Amino acid sequence: MGALEPGEGLRNSSAPESLGAAQEASGAGRRSQRTSRRLPRRAAAGRRSFTATLRSLEGLVDSGAQVSVHVVDLDNHVHVLAGDDHVTMPIAGLGVVPLLIEVAAGFQSGALDPFEIVERESLEPVETSGLWRHLHAPALPLEDLAVMAATAGDPIAVNALLHKVGHDRVRERIESLGLRRTALLDRFRDHRGPDDAPQVAVGSARELAGLFSALVNSQVVDAAVSAQVSEWLSLNQDLSLVAASTGLDPFAHDHDAHGLLFVNKTGRDRGVRAEAGVLAGPRAGVAYSLIVCFDDLSITHRLRAHDAFRVLGVELMEYTHC
Repeated sequence: MGALEPGEGLRNSSAPESLGAAQEASGAGRRSQRTSRRLPRRAAAGRRSFTATLRSLEGLVDSGAQVSVHVVDLDNHVHVLAGDDHVTMPIAGLGVVPLLIEVAAGFQSGALDPFEIVERESLEPVETSGLWRHLHAPALPLEDLAVMAATAGDPIAVNALLHKVGHDRVRERIESLGLRRTALLDRFRDHRGPDDAPQVAVGSARELAGLFSALVNSQVVDAAVSAQVSEWLSLNQDLSLVAASTGLDPFAHDHDAHGLLFVNKTGRDRGVRAEAGVLAGPRAGVAYSLIVCFDDLSITHRLRAHDAFRVLGVELMEYTHC
């Protein structure tokens, strides 16, 4: 199935279903190993349907949320599931991925010294989240900061990297990657004033899924840079959304005993949940992205959004393993 045109809603490769009118914008390599055994017809159809995900996402839209989703098969490049994936939406910390790509490229070319020490006191504090603010270490090397940004989404580490490379270089890198609906707009802040960008980052599900596909297929900058960024992201400890259905250990999942390949990055802000990644198993491999913007009026609203990610995770596991 090809990409959807604006206004087509959300569809999958076997049984198209509408999600409603298009939403407005709000602000290393692997190949899956397949066996020759054919799946029973019912099982094959079930793998393609994503009907539970469709129902869950439709429920979110009915409640007033904005949803953007894209899932693509890594082997045949079929768009397995897509809905309003062209829409630019807030993605919070998921927007760190292009920054990590620029940092890795700088390490590879020699433009950046991975052992250069950054003093925490040289940066504005961020008190709302993060790990480094709780550590006694007053300074860390750039490479450790990249690991903290990828694994824990540490806002001070991200700000340190962004301060070092600069917005202009990240913007140029994004343009060189062919991303037209993705941007890292600002650093992390405890409070956003009228003169600050309204969001840390924005992006589209289609572009983010494509970026992760390119990363694991060694097509981002070069093989070495793709491998480095994929390695950092494979250590990500936020497995609470799509990844909650994988059964992986959040603290040790880069070498899964059952041959599951998983690389992801999440983004979280008030009323924003976003995730993109790659999931590969014995049957297939997919790159995926899901962005949900919702009114965070109660814990029920938040849990409904989280449930949609987990339903998608279950059906991705079925697609890649069953």
